[in-house]
Amino acid sequence: MKPQVFIIDTNVLIAGLICSDKNSPTVKILDTMLSADFMYVLSPALLQEYRSVMMRSKIQQLHKLAEKEVDQLLSEITANAIWREPQKKHQAPDSGDNHLWDLLLQANNTVLITGDKLLLSNPPDNASVISARAFMETILD
Repeated sequence: MKPQVFIIDTNVLIAGLICSDKNSPTVKILDTMLSADFMYVLSPALLQEYRSVMMRSKIQQLHKLAEKEVDQLLSEITANAIWREPQKKHQAPDSGDNHLWDLLLQANNTVLITGDKLLLSNPPDNASVISARAFMETILD
């Protein structure tokens, strides 16, 4: 069986960045992304979304990182990722998440980790969408 590869939704990354509980699933996911302890994929669209959300003033007030620090963090995340540039366009339950569906459906054995209830309750056929807590309980433990 091929090892699983994960997609980390922006909401999980941001929650990991701003959460003060070091034992929270989202913090552990961010930590394991930075230490390259599991395989995850990035695309140009997802990386751009990460940066765009991290640079929102309300989010910046919570994580307190300067733009240079945000870019350094994203460089580290990118360095540990598998880079994919999906061409095929898929329709997600929310059109703003089509880029996630494109990544998810590009290869077998890819799992999306998200906190988005709409995505969690409407996974595409033959693909897995799980919460950060489910990931922590089944994969990291």
